[in-house]
Amino acid sequence: MYNEDHAVFVVDDDKRVRDGLSDFLEAWRMNVLTFASGREYLDAPKPDTPSCLVLDIRLPDVDGFELQAQLSGNPHPPIIFITGHGDIPMTVRAMKLGAVDFLPKPFRERDLLASIKTALDRDRVARQERAALQDLQAKLECLSARERDVLPLVVSGLMNKQGAAKLGISEITFQIHRGNMMRKMHADSLADLVRIAGKLSIPITHSRHGN
Repeated sequence: MYNEDHAVFVVDDDKRVRDGLSDFLEAWRMNVLTFASGREYLDAPKPDTPSCLVLDIRLPDVDGFELQAQLSGNPHPPIIFITGHGDIPMTVRAMKLGAVDFLPKPFRERDLLASIKTALDRDRVARQERAALQDLQAKLECLSARERDVLPLVVSGLMNKQGAAKLGISEITFQIHRGNMMRKMHADSLADLVRIAGKLSIPITHSRHGN
């Protein structure tokens, strides 16, 4: 099913469940790592590859929701919850917290496979987006202080003359900084630069001054 690098993490305190899921998923050519507890999962090194987490709600140390809370705020694999004691409020809670799916045991194999595919695809896209953002942030770091002053003025729609007046520099100097900034940010147009600024959460302001 999957030939590219990926990982499916299975966290369940029942060894029979861990082994059964591992055997089943490996038969579909998936790379599986199993853990008996939430703490074991947290402490273990993880491969830096698209992944997902098949997580039992009820664990002896850190339950599924607590583990999800500890992972939140940092990039982490999309979660598929599994449980033998689920109910509607628990399902709603899991989905509100961002779970890909909530599967009651015993679940159908095809449902688990579909959820894993969705989760791996989601993580792959998230990783690509993070890499693209890091690339933009690296480009931003290459700008001079003045070029950083120019950027928000340009994306706010100011003409060269207006931007130059805001910064107290000549229009020609503003144009030079604008050209250098566009080149360093790999922006081919104003629309392209606006899109980049949005991804970098650059505030649009007309209040910068100075020489």
